Amino acid sequence: MGRRFRGESQHKVDSKGRVSIPASFRRVLEAGDPNWKSGETPELVIVYGDAKRNYLECYTMEAIDEVDAKIDALPRGSVGRKALQRLFHGQSFPTTVDETGRLVLPAKLRKKIDLDAEAFFFATGDTFQIWKPETYEAEEESWATDLPDDFDPMAFLDGDREA
Repeated sequence: MGRRFRGESQHKVDSKGRVSIPASFRRVLEAGDPNWKSGETPELVIVYGDAKRNYLECYTMEAIDEVDAKIDALPRGSVGRKALQRLFHGQSFPTTVDETGRLVLPAKLRKKIDLDAEAFFFATGDTFQIWKPETYEAEEESWATDLPDDFDPMAFLDGDREA
């Protein structure tokens, strides 16, 4: 496993759907693209999914290759393989970072998550997510209210709770 995405930030989206990627995220994309060379722009895959998914999930080329290998290991024609192929192959968008460190998000993807003037980037380790800021805030609030008052996520590291 290579470098990890860490942190969060908010960036403006222009009228053409261009949004700057956090610089630290660009370094991870470069490290996770086996074809990347200095002076070039890294590739990535944006998985947008079905109507239940209200964010865009961005994968390095190495991370998407790992997912593809797991899909390929499933029996052909199985429900699991078909569902994963639909999500990761059909409901995805391969792209590159432009020379100025931005992503160009097509109108279809912006419309899907109702993205307009601002985008919220949230790191999840081997991927990062792009949210409409208001949607992320609402999700974060609802997630936190479902947890017990004494919830300590560090307990998962020690195996004290089920994941």
